[in-house]
Amino acid sequence: MATPRALIFSGFGLNCEYETQLAFELAGGQADIVHLNTLIANPSVLQRYQIAVFPGGFSYGDDVGSGKAYGRRVARHLRETLDAFIARDTLVLGICNGFQILTNTGLLPGALTANDSARYVCRWVDVAVNSASPWLAGLSQLPLPIAHGEGKYYDTAENLAALEAHGQLALTYTAGEMSRHFSLPANPNGSLQNIAGVTSIDGRVLGMMPHPERGMLFTQLPHWTTLRQEYRDKKMALPKYAAGLQIFRNAIKAF
Repeated sequence: MATPRALIFSGFGLNCEYETQLAFELAGGQADIVHLNTLIANPSVLQRYQIAVFPGGFSYGDDVGSGKAYGRRVARHLRETLDAFIARDTLVLGICNGFQILTNTGLLPGALTANDSARYVCRWVDVAVNSASPWLAGLSQLPLPIAHGEGKYYDTAENLAALEAHGQLALTYTAGEMSRHFSLPANPNGSLQNIAGVTSIDGRVLGMMPHPERGMLFTQLPHWTTLRQEYRDKKMALPKYAAGLQIFRNAIKAF
C-alpha cells in the first residue's frame, strides 16, 4: 500500500508548515509543503494527495482580518478544485489561521472574531472531543496550545443549534489539567458554546483553533519537567509523544 500523502499549504505569512510536515511524518505519512501560487497555477497538483492542510500563521499579516485575504484567494481560484478534492473521500484540516481560512472560503460554517479580551492569547487549553470525525477517532479530551487574537467562534443561534444537532461542534474548551495547572479560565477567548473546533457535516473537514502540531511531543507539554520527576519516582520511562500526534496518526490511518 502506498504511503498516504498530505499537502500543506504555504505562503503569504503561514508559518507552521514545517511543524505540520513533521507531525505527518512522525505519524507514518508523507507530507509536502506547496505554495498557494503553485496550486493556483496548477490546481491538478492536489490530485496527488489524500490530505490537505491549511496550517497556522498570520497570512497577509491579518491586515484585513485573520484568514480573510488568504481565504478569499483560495475561494476565488481553488474552490472548485477543493470541492472536487473533498468529493474524493479525502481529509482537510485547518489549524488556527487555517481554521480562519476555511471559514472564509465557506468550506466550514461560522466565523472567528476577536477574543473577548481584545488581546492575543498564547497558552495551553483542554479540549473535549464531541465528534466522530476521522481526525478525532479514539480521542475524548486532550491538552493543546493556542496562540491567536481572533479565536472566538461565532455564528447565529439557529446555525449553532443546527451544528450541534449534526454533531459538527467537534471540539469544546473544557476545564482540565491545563486550566487547573495555570489557574486560568477554561474558555480562553469567549467562543460561543466554548467551541474550539468544528467539522463539515461528514466530519472529514476539521477546523480547530488549538495547535496539535505544537502538542505532539512530551517535551512540548508546559509542565513536562514536573511530570518527568513523577515518572522517575514511579520508575517509568518518559513518553516520547503527546496527545496532539494522534490527530495526525488518525488521518494517516484513515487511508
